[in-house]
Amino acid sequence: MIESWLQRWREGCIGWHEEGGNASLKKHWKARGRRVLVPMCGKTVDMLWLEEQGNSVAGVELSDIAARAFFEENRLQYTIHEGRLPAYTAHGRDITIYCGDLFAFDEPGFTGWYDRGAFVATPTEQRPAYAEHINALLAPDACRLLITLEYDDSIATGPPFSISPDEIRRYWPDLQQVDRYDDIDNGPPKFRDAGLTEMFETIWR
Repeated sequence: MIESWLQRWREGCIGWHEEGGNASLKKHWKARGRRVLVPMCGKTVDMLWLEEQGNSVAGVELSDIAARAFFEENRLQYTIHEGRLPAYTAHGRDITIYCGDLFAFDEPGFTGWYDRGAFVATPTEQRPAYAEHINALLAPDACRLLITLEYDDSIATGPPFSISPDEIRRYWPDLQQVDRYDDIDNGPPKFRDAGLTEMFETIWR
């Protein structure tokens, strides 16, 4: 999984990236003053939006191509601080991207968690470990927003993967589904090319 993810960034095959950010985040995220974890963040402008709402944002991203692209495309100066995972820290904005394997990131106490692209990119057999790791990084009262996808995976296969509500409830029984709508128009092109006509984006909070 690690090498295939890095290869996608090297080749520019990033069909999951939303240039304008995610509409469901802007609709359903209400928290301010939080320290928000954004796992497998890529170069999403959602981090800018979260910081503009008065939050401190920490992304974790495997690819340094994505980390650098976030700052350069948004015209942000940054400094790289060496550590267990190199930290790309913006000048004048409360945004840091830690570059490396999410499972090597062990800084706890986050009071917010936003996940649009990480859980849906994680294969079935690795999801229990992902959920356990995320839970260990979050404070008990953390504000959480998880976005998943549901589609007919006999027609198209992930990543991003189709994830059932029952699976979400196994890992996070206290999350509630707050929205669900067909988002096939914004889905990865490979899904539409395969003949998929419906892809539901489901929002959990």
